[in-house]
Amino acid sequence: MAAAPLTAEKDSVLLVQLTDSHLFAEAGGKLLGMDTAESLQRVVDLVLDEQADVDLVLATGDLSQDGSLDSYKRFRALSERIDAPARWCPGNHDELDMMRQAASGSDLMLPVLDIGAWRVVMLDTLVPGSVFGMLRDEQLALLEQTLAQAPEQPHLVCLHHHPVSIGSRWMDSIGLRNRDALFEILDRFKCVKALLWGHIHQEFDGWRSDVRLLATPSTGVQFAPGSEDFQVDTRAPGYRWLRLYANGELETGVSRVVGMDFVVDYSVKGY
Repeated sequence: MAAAPLTAEKDSVLLVQLTDSHLFAEAGGKLLGMDTAESLQRVVDLVLDEQADVDLVLATGDLSQDGSLDSYKRFRALSERIDAPARWCPGNHDELDMMRQAASGSDLMLPVLDIGAWRVVMLDTLVPGSVFGMLRDEQLALLEQTLAQAPEQPHLVCLHHHPVSIGSRWMDSIGLRNRDALFEILDRFKCVKALLWGHIHQEFDGWRSDVRLLATPSTGVQFAPGSEDFQVDTRAPGYRWLRLYANGELETGVSRVVGMDFVVDYSVKGY
């Protein structure tokens, strides 16, 4: 699949990741006691305050909680306040048909694009009706074909489900089930510089060989790192920024909203 170029090559490009917004059809919908649309709005406000000249917005799944068309329209409207192209990939709460309807007339669901010196690949790990993720054969083939087309170009590979253990028993049981198939491909292509995902509602920053492993806080509710069972964290919503350089290096960081009052609804035993 040919990549769609977005910008002329320059020394670096700035990307912003928004993930796990869990929006509802109705305004004011709450997840674990948090108004997720209000929270996303606050995170987007923070991006606008902190980041100038964003080149690309990445939305890495669970944009919706209820899979409704209205929830995706709401996500699109709120995130498009950031004046930059965007790409979406689905998470386990998403309804792919509704995502595609909300993205109609745009490039939001195109999985491969070139930006600056880099290539970005958005993978679909959705297994309908399941919380865990899988890369279907066609997704693995897409990844392999895309890497083979540009083996000298630095790649950022994005997906929803985490492909490595994060040290949380309950979260690790619902990650990417066929991670070995993913890494079998990546190990043959040294052009992949980073893997980026959502799903875990917390920050993660590690390495596997020469590949940077990155996950990002939700724009809504956070999960407690290292928890054995489902546990909500009281840390604030946030986003990740990534500066991708033409030489294949990257800089990245996480920023969180300040002063957002939130009381966890502990009567909810899952998400």
